[in-house]
Amino acid sequence: MSTLTSPVVNAVIDRLYADAEKQDRPLRESFEKMSPEERKRIFESQQADYRALYERMSSGYLAIPREFGTFVYLLARARNAKTLVEFGTSFGLSTIHLAAALRDNGGGRVVTTEFIESKAATARQNLEAAGLADLVEIRPGDALQSLAKGVGAPIDFVLLDGAKNLYVPILKLLEPHLAARAVIAADNTTDDSPHVLYVRNPANGYVSVGVPYPSGNEMSVWAGR
Repeated sequence: MSTLTSPVVNAVIDRLYADAEKQDRPLRESFEKMSPEERKRIFESQQADYRALYERMSSGYLAIPREFGTFVYLLARARNAKTLVEFGTSFGLSTIHLAAALRDNGGGRVVTTEFIESKAATARQNLEAAGLADLVEIRPGDALQSLAKGVGAPIDFVLLDGAKNLYVPILKLLEPHLAARAVIAADNTTDDSPHVLYVRNPANGYVSVGVPYPSGNEMSVWAGR
């Protein structure tokens, strides 16, 4: 049995997704009322105030879809990743998927970030409930600062699931530390989002493809420049 489908971990995941479904409903309804242009301006514009936006949404899970969570676990397992970096843990659902992959890979470390300190504390509690906290280092605060010096080892896997207008700056920050064939998975992307345009440009060192989940996802492999 994989760690992801073990009774303890699966029970925590079930509980968190059920809670997210209820807690995020008002946010989803407000997003659905926005035009595509308005969503792009709020979430992807380089001028968007990501600090104010995420403080406003501090109670929301904003979790990766369950299917994409399983996909992320599979990617990390297939890559035999030992050092993983996550941008945006929220309440820890995606981090549980990454840590479960690490456990099944024989150990390692997930370095994850969370802008809202209270969410980081709750994520730690959820990881402890899943029995995976020993594999995770949570760095509260602005990820542009907390990840600036790398993570002390070549990075095998990156999950981007924080402020959308920071995907490219965060990825550029991590690039000097990427291992050969590092995998980058991104949630909530569109074909014309800055991140997708960046990783699909061969000059930037990636081979990349969209993943057809409803939330919009991108998978990339670092080929190097």
